[in-house]
Amino acid sequence: MVLWVFGYGSLIWKAGFRYDERLIGFVQDYRRVFYQGSTDHRGTPDFPGRTVTLERVPGDVCWGVAYRVSGEEDEKIALSYLEVREKQYDVKSYLDFFTDPSSTSPSVSGVLVYIASPDKMINVNYLGPASLGEIAKQIIHAEGPSGPNRDYLFHLEDALIELGCEDSHVIELANTVRKILSDLETG
Repeated sequence: MVLWVFGYGSLIWKAGFRYDERLIGFVQDYRRVFYQGSTDHRGTPDFPGRTVTLERVPGDVCWGVAYRVSGEEDEKIALSYLEVREKQYDVKSYLDFFTDPSSTSPSVSGVLVYIASPDKMINVNYLGPASLGEIAKQIIHAEGPSGPNRDYLFHLEDALIELGCEDSHVIELANTVRKILSDLETG
């Protein structure tokens, strides 16, 4: 059996498990948004950070990477690791993954994706939409066991650039954070 896992946030630059293959590509009808609160990695329960989740938007695409994990032992280790790492993401979906934007056939069907649902009854850490400025300020001030929330944002921006992907939400947010930080330094 083979397990495929789609990374659209920190999994892009830090898988944390052994894999046999890494493909650059996208899932359809979703966009990446900074709507999930992080109280265990990039923030605290008192001051949550913001990390990405997927929001269903017909016609949109979200670029990232898919990892192929084969071998029963490696799959078990990867899933155990992901269940802890992604524990604040309450939905596991299996989506089609594409590597060619002109193709109507997926490169891989049934790629595992962790998504944070907007259902606050189930997902207590869901923060939801806010203005770019509000999200940026929260990211600037949040820090958790995995480090400052802004590092997560900047690593994601760099990882997407390295993949050759432009994500306007990530770029605009990173630029807003940089501007606020610059204003704080000069003010």
